[in-house]
Parts: sequence; structure tokens; C-alpha cells
Amino acid sequence: MKRIIYLLIIALFLAGCGSSKKQLQRGNYDAAIDKAVKKLMKDPESEDDILVLEKSYEIANEQDLERIKFLKMDGNPNTWEEILNHYLRLKDRQTVVRTVLPLQLGNRTITYDYVDYDSEIVEAKHKAAEYFFAHGQKLLENNTKDAYRQAYYEFSKVKQYWGDYENIDQLLAETRYNGMSRVLVTVENKTVLKLSQEFEEDLLAIDHQRLNSEWVEYHTRHLDDNIEYDYLVYINLKNIAVSPEVVEDKDRIVKREVEDGFEYVLDKNGNVMKDSLGNDIKIKKFKTLSCTVIESMQHKAVRIDGDVEIFQMHPQNLLKKDPIGAETVFEHLSARAIGDLGALDAKTLELVEVEPLPFPNDFDMIFQCSETLKLAIRDILMQNRRYIN
Repeated sequence: MKRIIYLLIIALFLAGCGSSKKQLQRGNYDAAIDKAVKKLMKDPESEDDILVLEKSYEIANEQDLERIKFLKMDGNPNTWEEILNHYLRLKDRQTVVRTVLPLQLGNRTITYDYVDYDSEIVEAKHKAAEYFFAHGQKLLENNTKDAYRQAYYEFSKVKQYWGDYENIDQLLAETRYNGMSRVLVTVENKTVLKLSQEFEEDLLAIDHQRLNSEWVEYHTRHLDDNIEYDYLVYINLKNIAVSPEVVEDKDRIVKREVEDGFEYVLDKNGNVMKDSLGNDIKIKKFKTLSCTVIESMQHKAVRIDGDVEIFQMHPQNLLKKDPIGAETVFEHLSARAIGDLGALDAKTLELVEVEPLPFPNDFDMIFQCSETLKLAIRDILMQNRRYIN
């Protein structure tokens, strides 16, 4: 019961902290308006919320209009987006408040004349678009990745505020293309073995979407001679070790005592002895079964080692070098039995039914090893994404 009362007190306290009056006192005028409007939609006669709404609406509008006046007098073209945001706030705030107007407070009817901000909003959008277009064009003169990316963001705002601005779609495409960093990932086989193209392609079948970011894209094939790569990633395969095909035999003898009929108990005269009921006395006979189990463990392994090098091309520089390695192991256990199978338990009987398998060939195992190696390559690329931007 005490816990319930405590939770109710906390809930009432939090509700009070978030009331429209509290928001007004803290200077959060739009939050105060939103809360007051929600209350007034349920209770249009709530005097406290009417007073909060009236005061907050007056102060919030005054602040936006004063800021707009100052920014226009300042005349800096880079302020038109801020001017636009103030006009949008004025319009949105008016829309919210009109949902509960008119309000009655004593003998006073509270209402506000509708103000059409659309012409000011359109003007601010066009002025902001003009500024961002000019600034984007200025950035292009720097001819750097960062400049192209910033210009793309500027032109995106132009598109947002003035969709059919001159050549805007073409400029967006050009800055996007020129601002993109491209990474070519290739396999360099430095081992003594000749590996198939299929193997190398499988090794490069990494998840591009997880590696790509807004301004970086990874390629595993050189698709176009006109593409100039900013980074090169070399997957250097330096050593492929294939172990011998080994079969290790271990033998063990399994023995088991089993019942083998019975025999009569004889007295000293050779007669069958009787129990108290007159029945013949018998005792069980046992015999020992023996079986030799030869277990064969087949073993073969492939190990691939190398490293991953990340090069920056402009200027040329080795950014990171990490070792990689992967291993694939073939193991198979089989068995054969010599002797009496009755000596074996169920698990051993299952094992002796398993036949030896042919060893996989070297290239099949190398190909299987590529799956593990591929995961190691992907992890290294993910860990080193910070070097590529």
C-alpha cells in the first residue's frame, strides 16, 4: 500500500513539473502552448490554461517577430534560412492555437486575427535557396572531397526550398559523384599455388551494404577505367599450408560377462541337491565375450595466412596493415570390430557401423577455408572503416 501511495505522489509530481504553467515559467513557450491547448480541448473553461496560452502566445510571437526584424535589418544573406524557420514557427503556432479559439475568460472573449505568413515564407525560401546555391557554387572552386560534400548539402537545401532551381538536379548528381570516396578491394595471391578466379571472387563476396557509408563505397571489381579510386585494399594471401592425410588407429579390447545357461548343484555323492521345497538347486553359468575395437581417426587441415593492407592514394600512404588467417579441419572417426560383437555396448556398435570416408582433395578444402577467411576479412574492414573517409 505504501508503495502505491509513493508511486502516486511521484506521478503527480512529474505531472505538475510538466504542466503548461511550469513550461511558461521555464520559458518554454511553445511547450506551454501545446500543453495548454491539449488541456483546453478537454476543458475549454480551464482559466489557468487560458491565461498560460494567452501569455505564452504573446511572448513567443513577439520573440520570433523581433528576431526576424533584426535579421532583416542585418541583411546577411546566410540568415534567410533562420528567417524562414521563424516564419514557419509563427504559422505552425497559429494553427495550433486556432484549434481552441475563441476562448471565454470571464467577460472577455479571447481570439486572434488570422495572419497570412505564406508570402513571407515563400520569399524566405527563395532567398535561402539563392544563398545556398551561391555558396554551393563557391565551394566547388575548392575542388576537394569535403568541398563537394558540403556543396551537395547546400544544393540539397536549394532543392528542398526551390525544387526547380536552375540545373539543381545536375549539380546534385555531380557533387554526389565527386564527393564520393571509392575503395577497390582486390586479392593478391602471393602463394605458390595457383588459385581459381572463382576462389578469389568468392573471397570478395563480402557484404558491401554493411561497409558502405554515406560518402564511401566499396568495389570488388574494377568496373570502369574512368573511375579513380581513393583507397586500395589488398588482401594478400601469403601462405597456404595443407597437412598430410593422417589416419591414427587406436585399438582396445572390450570384455563382457554374459549369462550362459545354468548347472545343477551336486552333493558329495554326485546327486542333485534339493531346496526346502524339494526343487532342484540350480546356479547360473557365465561366459566372457571379448571383442577388439579398432578406432580410426582421419585428420587433414588447411591453413591460409596473409594480411590486409589499406592504402590511401592521394597522397599515397599505407594506412593500416593487419594479419589474417583461417583454418579448415577435416576429421572423421570410424571403427571396425574383430571378435564377438555381443561384448559391445550400443554406442560402440553404432561406431563400428561407421565407414571411413575418402579424404577431401586439397582445393576443396582450400575453398571451404575461404568461408572462414571471408569473415576475417570483413571484420578487419569493418574495424578499419575509420581510416577511410
